[in-house]
Amino acid sequence: MSTAVSVDEFQALEQKVLRAVEIVKREREARAAAEAEVVSLRQQLTAQAEVVQSQMEAAQREKVAAERQTAALAQERDAVRQRVERMLQQMDEML
Repeated sequence: MSTAVSVDEFQALEQKVLRAVEIVKREREARAAAEAEVVSLRQQLTAQAEVVQSQMEAAQREKVAAERQTAALAQERDAVRQRVERMLQQMDEML
């Protein structure tokens, strides 16, 4: 049994090792790029969530204001209706 490795076999092995090193290097770079993209996307998502939250709060404030205005208008309508009913009643009494 000879454990001697020919020069051609050694060079072939060396080329395989170099290719493997390059593959690992590219994969590490790709992983670093992907992780950077994840960080960027998370930041964008956080920013968008803050904008949406702000818009929801503004919409809620507008809703409350609209509900108050609706209630005020309903009260005003009832007051006008009562005044008109009183005037009509007074007119009926005059006849």
